[in-house]
Amino acid sequence: MRTLLRGAVLVLATSVAPAQTALAQTWPERPVRFITSQAAGNATDIIARIVADQLATRIGQPVVVENRPGGGNVIGTQAAARAAPDGHTFFFATAAALVTDPYTFKTLPYDPMKDFVPVAKVAEVSFMIMANPKVPAKNLQELIAYAKSQPGKLTIATDGTRRFSGMVVAWLNKLAGIETLQVPYTAQRQGVQDAVAGTVDLIILAVPVARGLAANGQLRPIATTSLKRLADHPDVPAIAETFPDFDFTGWMLLAAPTGTPDAVLARVNRETEAIFRNPETLKKLNEMGFSTSGAGTLKDAQDYVNAQHKAWGRVVKEIGVQPE
Repeated sequence: MRTLLRGAVLVLATSVAPAQTALAQTWPERPVRFITSQAAGNATDIIARIVADQLATRIGQPVVVENRPGGGNVIGTQAAARAAPDGHTFFFATAAALVTDPYTFKTLPYDPMKDFVPVAKVAEVSFMIMANPKVPAKNLQELIAYAKSQPGKLTIATDGTRRFSGMVVAWLNKLAGIETLQVPYTAQRQGVQDAVAGTVDLIILAVPVARGLAANGQLRPIATTSLKRLADHPDVPAIAETFPDFDFTGWMLLAAPTGTPDAVLARVNRETEAIFRNPETLKKLNEMGFSTSGAGTLKDAQDYVNAQHKAWGRVVKEIGVQPE
């Protein structure tokens, strides 16, 4: 009986391998979709289209970006999670969609950690704390001292107390022992306008937006949320220089609905890695203020999501964010 079982397993294994190889050779059989939970025209959408265009050239089929914004990422993420796992739909995911929403929503119509398989890392973006020039602080230490001298009076524009920048600010407040009053904005443009006008004292912005405002002197950079100083902003300290291990960046990652064939996952991972070896792609990302270390392996992508999920879980617990 054992011999028969071993023989059956061997037959199954040897039949699966050729099937996977054949699938990798015939895929894709039709256009591929990238679903994103972000609106058309924002940074995530632009990068998704850069990757989609280059992937289309490599696989010989169109790759269409489908925008499904709304509901705090829920609409787009749900659409991607429910897509057929046949290798023709991928989720161009953000950090919020995969690792913070599970902590800030009481219920979700999907499980981001179970319903998706991470395929390839795409890009990261750091954030900056920016100050209106009237704020008498030029670095993080001075800002902390000023905030302590006027508890609860400094205002900072964020995307909401339960969203990415809002939770970063709350975590910094806790570590520094300060009180800054968050002013949530649904439209970032209005928050920027108010920070420049001095209606709010501070704002936290992604580097692609922040650097233009810093260059023309409208806002003063105080610190970055990345683990190290940024190459194109060497004079702006990282928060981690004061609070070690403070490392919170926005990121994008290509994921697939769970059940997508392994051969397709491996193929897309390889093709994405090749895309990020293209100097033109790297140049475009750098010009936009994004960085990438390459797609990595499938395991790299999974390990990264797991680590980010754990890190954000700690932050949410420490700052006391209650799911809604």
